[in-house]
Amino acid sequence: MLGFLQGFSYGLFMTCLPWLLVGLYNPGIALPVATQGRLQVVFRYCLIIPFISMLLWLTSLWGGFSPSLFGWLAGIVAIPVALPIERTLRGWLARRRERRREAQSIAEAQQRRAQEERMAYEAGVSVLDPARPPEGADDLVLAMCRAKQSLLDVKRPDLAILADRLYSRYRHVMDVLSGRFHTGELAFERSRGLVTQVCLGAVDTLTTMASQARGVVSVDGQYVRGRLERDGKRLSDEERAALVRRLDLLVETEHRLNERAARIESALTVLDDTAVSMSRIETTRPQASVTTDKALEDLRRFVEGADRYARKD
Repeated sequence: MLGFLQGFSYGLFMTCLPWLLVGLYNPGIALPVATQGRLQVVFRYCLIIPFISMLLWLTSLWGGFSPSLFGWLAGIVAIPVALPIERTLRGWLARRRERRREAQSIAEAQQRRAQEERMAYEAGVSVLDPARPPEGADDLVLAMCRAKQSLLDVKRPDLAILADRLYSRYRHVMDVLSGRFHTGELAFERSRGLVTQVCLGAVDTLTTMASQARGVVSVDGQYVRGRLERDGKRLSDEERAALVRRLDLLVETEHRLNERAARIESALTVLDDTAVSMSRIETTRPQASVTTDKALEDLRRFVEGADRYARKD
């Protein structure tokens, strides 16, 4: 065994110079990682491998000087055999790190969107379930469900909340209208028609947002930014331009989505104004024959008259 190690150390040491020359000519042949340069070649074949061979040689001297031919041949082929193995191992480790990074990135993105979703919900907002629409849902509510499902399909739950808010406003306005007017009245039909048109326009906007978000659903912004930050210096001009263009597509799409989300907010404000205005309309006949102020004044005079009468007695 010691003779094998001794021969192995001689053969390994002898191959350092040829591999050093090959690595200086083309580092990709003599190194396990193609992105490394000539400095790593010098460090590997002038320091690391000679140190390993010297350590093996010193260790094998305990058994005397008896290098074996089999060990010497094994030392000669050690580097060309070890390089593919090291490349495979490094590639597996790199892919493992990349999978972990992608999984962590996806988890962080989901957590961030879940937090945005929680923050975006308002008090009293009803949540639509596209798979199970509300009982007695009309065509407008069904269209809201379809729009929300489209946004969920493109992995944008933060935008799907807009459908819930729109549904809540629509239901609230319809409750106010039902409390102020009878179903057959012309004012009720006119108001409901206008509210429906506003909501249909908002649903169309949500559908457009889903279509635009579907165009960039396959673009991973975290991955692209990571490539630019991590491998920016090693990327070619063409690859860097392609990655930058992907980010530009994400930014442009997000800008358009924000513009359309602002339209939805305007529609929600109009519905709020409608609900407040309709709630101020007095449609019931007053039960009192006089106003409250007049009744209070008459009651006050009656009490004063009763006090004067009591004092005379």
